[in-house]
Amino acid sequence: MENKSNNSGLKAAVVVLALLLLGSVGYIYKLTADTKETVNTLTTEKNTLSEELKAKIAEYDTMIADNTALKDELQAEQAKMVALLEQVEKSKGDVAAMAKYKNEYFRLKREMDNLVAENKVLKEQNVALTSSLDSTNVVLTDAKKFNDTLLTQNEGLTKTVEKGSKLAVLNLKVLAVKQRSSGKQIETDKASRADVLKVSFLIAENQIAKTGAREYYVQIIDSKSNILGEKKTIPTGDKTLTYSFVSTVKYENKTVQVNEEVPGKDFAKGTYFVNVFDKNAELVSKTSFELK
Repeated sequence: MENKSNNSGLKAAVVVLALLLLGSVGYIYKLTADTKETVNTLTTEKNTLSEELKAKIAEYDTMIADNTALKDELQAEQAKMVALLEQVEKSKGDVAAMAKYKNEYFRLKREMDNLVAENKVLKEQNVALTSSLDSTNVVLTDAKKFNDTLLTQNEGLTKTVEKGSKLAVLNLKVLAVKQRSSGKQIETDKASRADVLKVSFLIAENQIAKTGAREYYVQIIDSKSNILGEKKTIPTGDKTLTYSFVSTVKYENKTVQVNEEVPGKDFAKGTYFVNVFDKNAELVSKTSFELK
């Protein structure tokens, strides 16, 4: 009787061990399958991201070949794409790395979209200016043949050239930053952290404009209607213009990037408005930004 009892216990133990073994095998199989699926997914994402980066780099090649005004900016942004592609191709494709690379790609893509839009505007302006110059040449030729209408035609040509020679101010941006003691600047949207406003804008290429020094008066108005910066004024007819700072630019018919900084403290929360005026106090560009 005792032997039978021992045999029953042994059989029960064997059954339990067999079930545990089967469970372990099943778990290991599932874990292996899940791991394989994750690796396959990450590999696919890595390959897809690499192909998208290559396509964007090729688009930059086309834009650079077709544009001289924004060549430096286009090459700089393309270099960032190339560097990111190298990182992606060298990576082992873990989840954290892929998330970081995709976020960086989307940021670079947004910058590229902005440059594409800016490039389109410059192309349209160049086409308009070329058309205006062609028309001017035709009118001048006709004016030589018809002396009786020369005065009227010259007046029309003068107005056309003056209009075409005006400089376009594009891509006006303002970034709030925190200035570290080391000199490093960290971008922020918090009013309490900001101590410098970085203002930048682009003066477009214009082959028929006069060269020389150009002055632009920049006005920054905070959410409480206060004008920041120097708060100096210039006369504008029977009124005056109060500005935050004046930027003097040496213009030589080429695109010029302007970068200025306005230090400050205790910035107010809310929406800020930024206006750029030329020497005649004519508004040539405006934008707004918000500090939380």
